[in-house]
Amino acid sequence: MTGAAPLLVVGDALLDHDLCGTAERLAPDAPVPVVGGVRRTTRPGGAALAAWLAAADGRDVTLVTALGDDPASGRLRELLGDRVRVVGLPLRGTLSSKTRVLAGGRPMLRLDDGEGRAGDATEEARRAVAGAGALLVADYGRGSADVLREVLAEAAGRAPVVWDPHPRGATPVPGARMVTPSATEARAFAAGFGAGEEGADPAGLRGAARDADTLVGAWRAACVVVTLGGHGALLSHGGTPLMVPSPVTADGDACGAGDRFAATAAGALADGELTETAVRAAVHAATRFVAEGGVRSLGTGPERAAEPAGGPTGEALRTAARVRAAGGTVVAAGGCFDLLHAGHVALLQAARRSGDCLIVCVNSDASVRRRKGDGRPLVGVADRIRVLRALECVDEVAVFDEDTPERLLGELRPHIWAKGGDYARTPLPEAPLVAGWGGQVVLFPYLDGRSTTGIAARAALKG
Repeated sequence: MTGAAPLLVVGDALLDHDLCGTAERLAPDAPVPVVGGVRRTTRPGGAALAAWLAAADGRDVTLVTALGDDPASGRLRELLGDRVRVVGLPLRGTLSSKTRVLAGGRPMLRLDDGEGRAGDATEEARRAVAGAGALLVADYGRGSADVLREVLAEAAGRAPVVWDPHPRGATPVPGARMVTPSATEARAFAAGFGAGEEGADPAGLRGAARDADTLVGAWRAACVVVTLGGHGALLSHGGTPLMVPSPVTADGDACGAGDRFAATAAGALADGELTETAVRAAVHAATRFVAEGGVRSLGTGPERAAEPAGGPTGEALRTAARVRAAGGTVVAAGGCFDLLHAGHVALLQAARRSGDCLIVCVNSDASVRRRKGDGRPLVGVADRIRVLRALECVDEVAVFDEDTPERLLGELRPHIWAKGGDYARTPLPEAPLVAGWGGQVVLFPYLDGRSTTGIAARAALKG
């Protein structure tokens, strides 16, 4: 992401561990599963995870949090490395950490350790908050937001503040631009203000809307966004809410999805986007995060393999690598996509449903011109990328300059290469290449009568 605005994250950092293995038998001395073949991973948690994710979006991120001299605090500093600038608050006690035990990808047990809390605010921390252009507060109830509450309240009067609340944390400061509780959290918070249950609500939408409406007034927030897991999110400014559905169903480990949502929403508001646009971007990012393996796809520290170059193609390669590493299915589709029409959209929607991410390979302007003639493309590649990325079924876009996408496919190595049904009797030169790494070319139904050439010709006649 180029030109991304800086973001200040304030809140309680944690250190998270996962012990991942398999459980195929019970212990002989007690009816409990035996988890074997264990692999241990460590990553930032809490506010530190939100800051890490925002930095992964290409932002300049500063994290204000309580850290000490204990081993867990030292390990967290190592993990953040130079990716996130840290402004430390004094920590009383040891840094909180949590350890999940997973078997077959499913959590079985969680162990919590360390109950450290933030001490007094420092002058450096106050200056960081006072000078921030946009803020994300991740309040896990360990005091980092509490000791800065006065200056955070002042910041909410001049800059966008996204507040990600948690059951043990305090209420958001008045004037927060957006507050992002989960449905369970919103229910508990609203109950504290006297909002009661009213009959059956199988989908959960009526209750979430009522809770959001209550909390907008009680918290004096500009809006409350209730996250609904795989269903998306409900945005309320008070009154009739806006439902933002997930683009696809993503089954997987949802740990960290709330942090991904809040970091994306805060970043979008920092960039000057409208609230509705920020929520749509956050729903899309959280869905993709879960589909790509969630927190288990993040790696264990700063010593990471060299990443692909930046830009849209680099992002696409990173996404493909993460999905493969998490055991997911990478789907790719290609074309010029000049004047995006209903046939294109139907193909892309069907392709996305067949896997865990969809990467669209787009011909560059020079490539389109060689294939279609001097009058094409009608729409430049930058605008074609922007339109494609606006589709909820599209995860990333990559650009190739050759006449055919073989080189790019060799880098992406998708499991599925999606083509329209109009290619059913056409030899595909890339088919042997895709088969070479065990991939499969798949044809999807084509909407007859839709083509860019035909649309352009009809437009010319009417003109």
